[in-house]
Amino acid sequence: MGKMIEDPEGYFRQFIPPRDEILLTLEEEAEREKIPIIGPVMGQLLTILVRAVKARKVLELGTATGYSAIYLARGFDSFDCRLISLEKDPGLAERARRNLKKAGIEKGVEIRAGEALRLMESLEDGFDLIFLDIDKEGYLSVLPECRRLLRAGGLLVTDNLAFTASQEFNQEIFSQSQWQTLHLLSFLPGHSPERDGWSMALRL
Repeated sequence: MGKMIEDPEGYFRQFIPPRDEILLTLEEEAEREKIPIIGPVMGQLLTILVRAVKARKVLELGTATGYSAIYLARGFDSFDCRLISLEKDPGLAERARRNLKKAGIEKGVEIRAGEALRLMESLEDGFDLIFLDIDKEGYLSVLPECRRLLRAGGLLVTDNLAFTASQEFNQEIFSQSQWQTLHLLSFLPGHSPERDGWSMALRL
């Protein structure tokens, strides 16, 4: 086995994906206003996953200002795909709508304001991918609804799993036979925080 790269974090910073003006603006706002965002590495991952599973119907839990919604929507390969994003803060939901319009991808994207669990209960199943990024204390309570809403073979992507409030969720989804789950601890430049855990879970 060869020698490992010295300062791997510094080395891998050169591979941060480029962003356009709208994403850079949202990153600056997030830093200034202390709004947690997924950053460009996790964002690029979401775009790739949407494309990889050929998702036509995506659900996001936790919109904030629309940063991650832009990455999700940019993974769609046709105009008849649909993204529903849920945000409990009406003010942030409205900001997200404006930002999606600025990004030119408001068509096919719907931002709904309210508590995630309540809004999920009114949704019909058949989602290809769900991105879970709400308050970590709520992860466990929405897990059954995530399973109901995802089609068989659908993908649940969950952020911020290195937080203590995520521990019960981590154990639960890892132990359930209805999911094939992979947990990863990653270095994610631009993410809040840069060292964090996330998972991919296939609904069986």
